[in-house]
Amino acid sequence: MAFRQLINPISLFVAALAVTAAYLTWFADTGPSDESRPQQPVPVRVQTLQVSEFRDVIEALGTAGANESIVVTAQVQDIVTRVHFDDGEVVKAGQLLVEMESREETARVQELQFRLAEAQRQYQRLLDLSRQNAASQQQLEMQDVTVKEISAQLEVAETQLAQKRITAPFAGRLGVRQISNGSLVSPGAQITTLDDISLIKLDFNVPELFFASLQVGQRVSALSDAYPGHEFTGVINSIDSRVDAMTRSILVRAEIANENLKLRPGMLLRVNLLRSIDETLVLPERAIVPIQDRHYVYVVGSDNSAKQQQITIGRRKPGIVEVVDGLQPGTRVITEGIVRLRDGVAVTVMEN
Repeated sequence: MAFRQLINPISLFVAALAVTAAYLTWFADTGPSDESRPQQPVPVRVQTLQVSEFRDVIEALGTAGANESIVVTAQVQDIVTRVHFDDGEVVKAGQLLVEMESREETARVQELQFRLAEAQRQYQRLLDLSRQNAASQQQLEMQDVTVKEISAQLEVAETQLAQKRITAPFAGRLGVRQISNGSLVSPGAQITTLDDISLIKLDFNVPELFFASLQVGQRVSALSDAYPGHEFTGVINSIDSRVDAMTRSILVRAEIANENLKLRPGMLLRVNLLRSIDETLVLPERAIVPIQDRHYVYVVGSDNSAKQQQITIGRRKPGIVEVVDGLQPGTRVITEGIVRLRDGVAVTVMEN
């Protein structure tokens, strides 16, 4: 009776679970281990290391400036009587831009011109008389002083008259006109701007680390977002005599010929300054595995397995790194599939 009570559905279920667990444990212990199972080769992509051109370029941001640039202003306060230019007009050196009220100055100049002509005539008459001993030397000298005084007064009057006429000091392109006929202008008030943009002066800062690589006459190239894909070329014209103590950089000025007048003062340009062109070994940046302060790559061995190789890297550029030591030309370096690799793992090279 007691034996029948022990044998019931619950006890049978428990016994079945125990037998199943024992079977699985025995199979796991006697089955093949992970280490003995053959591992599938890891698919990777490789690049054969070759000597190639490495362009060491210094990159900077620069601001374009005009070859010559001024704000056209008046020297005296007066009323504008005539404006001789339009917005954006190209003018020549000496071309008249603005006239201001100058009737008083013009009359003063004419008066002094008449007086000077009369004084010179009197001087010439006394000179002729002195040759005939009909006039004294003292009279001649006094008349000479009078001529010189009137000449000086005339020069001052002509200068005052010239201040009422504003001319272009050099050839260039004018900006927006800020005055009209009848405007009252004061000294220093802006009339317009004048820029000579046939040549652009490009100013940019270079870290002092690269100071030894700079020299006058060195070629530079610049890019502008306003003209995608178009490269502007020029040469370094001057290098500042001081390094900025705050930024530890030095100001460099390059000149760029602006034949088509595409560049304008104030534009932001990306500057590329070629430092050197070397023949060296380079690798894609993604192929390098940094471990602490060392750098490694995986190379494909003769048995198609991955071999970890320590290397020494040099200069960097976006996407590529210079290899200084640790690899030889012709070595097949793994560039993709590195995540699943470890030293000695079999690999399968996929076609690029």
